[in-house]
Amino acid sequence: MTKIPLTVKGAEQLKAELHHLKSVERPKVIAAIAEARSHGDLSENAEYDAAKERQSFIEGRIAELESKLANAQIIDPAQLDADGRCVFGATVDLEDLETGDCVTYQIVGDDEADIKHGKISISSPIARALIGKYAGEVADVQAPGGVRHYEVLDVKYI
Repeated sequence: MTKIPLTVKGAEQLKAELHHLKSVERPKVIAAIAEARSHGDLSENAEYDAAKERQSFIEGRIAELESKLANAQIIDPAQLDADGRCVFGATVDLEDLETGDCVTYQIVGDDEADIKHGKISISSPIARALIGKYAGEVADVQAPGGVRHYEVLDVKYI
């Protein structure tokens, strides 16, 4: 299986979610199944069906998280020395050359991406266009509304 790039924070978030699922959600759903079983006939028991479905979801998510963490390549942006180049984990200040708007994004793994918090996925069109660029260069991004041009103002490894 291929390595899944994650930042240190992203790996911590996945570990926290895994811990929560194993220590809180799994016991809760087991108790709900036991409670539903005590009501008798399982063939017409909606509570039992719902609890089993929830258990299936939780177990699937646990397996998915364990697999991702086992195959993770954890990258600490603070330890990077890419000579000012845009790489995975870098925080990049950009200026939209058409509107003059300035934005800051951190390039992260797919599981960590959250545009509201300025984190874009390494597989997104804008991140792919930024990889390898230096401050002062222009990245041409193929967006759904057409090509957008962003100037890289600064690249930080924080």
